[in-house]
Amino acid sequence: MLETIISDHRAWMGEDIQAKDWCVTVSDDANKELADLVEALQRAPLPTLLQTPENYPLPALQNIIQQARLILDEGCGFTVLKGLGVKDYGVKDMVSVFWILGQLVGRPVAQKFDGTMIYDVTDGGEEFGYGVRGSHTRVELNFHIDNAFGTAVPHYVGLLCWQTARSGGVSRFCSLYSLHNRLLSDYPELLEVLYQPTIYDRQAEHHPQSTKTTLAPFFQWDGKRLLCRANISLIRKGHSVAGQNISSTLEKALTVVEDLLTDPVVWVETQLSPGDLHYLNNINIAHYRSGFIDHPGSGQKRRFYRTWHRDTGGQNYDG
Repeated sequence: MLETIISDHRAWMGEDIQAKDWCVTVSDDANKELADLVEALQRAPLPTLLQTPENYPLPALQNIIQQARLILDEGCGFTVLKGLGVKDYGVKDMVSVFWILGQLVGRPVAQKFDGTMIYDVTDGGEEFGYGVRGSHTRVELNFHIDNAFGTAVPHYVGLLCWQTARSGGVSRFCSLYSLHNRLLSDYPELLEVLYQPTIYDRQAEHHPQSTKTTLAPFFQWDGKRLLCRANISLIRKGHSVAGQNISSTLEKALTVVEDLLTDPVVWVETQLSPGDLHYLNNINIAHYRSGFIDHPGSGQKRRFYRTWHRDTGGQNYDG
């Protein structure tokens, strides 16, 4: 258990950072390079998953991604790339560009047990429940990390914003180190509970003969880095699926975490715009999405494309 307050760049409050700390404006050179890249993709088509950055001259775009990586690893832990001329081109080409640039952030890994590498984040009209990911609904998604129950949690998450909702769908980001600091200072006895293994629902992303739930602690500390498997919804669902009651101490700890994360001082809020590229450090940062209302008509639905990146373990879903 981490028993000291972390005071470096990983632990910030909302008032500590401004848009200039997480926003990267794309240069004209990078947009010219983008146009050349799209032309090259159209002249010599390949399946998107076969595309690699090594096949194209991308010095300006590589510089942009290096700036982003610096923010992810040594800054506030999340970044939005603004001004990339994504909407000047078709969605197929831009998903390929997104895939190519993401490999400069880290190795892409599967986001579903079936090996899905590029994930379509849009409302499928299903009710949020067992086997249905929140990313395929329009409901509010409280602070969480992606794949909190996973054997090998993705280190980075990438999003290409293609279409926003008519209303809602606002993003928030918070530092998990700041959350840990607050628990250590004010609720040390509850923090100890969160270091004990607990049950998570696996969202039906596993081999048919595998168990529907997994055991993992909410917090882990390896001596250098904190891993917070933040997803209270999956803990509650996991206990329900396993037919187990949540202990009173664990429930109290989860309720305190929820209360702490509702305080606006701990998070930064932003509305992503069509064409934005967004990356976050999935180890350091929890993210939130407000519920939303879509535009009428299937062609105007809120749509994002997502990638996961991790340079350790296997490239398959479990890693």
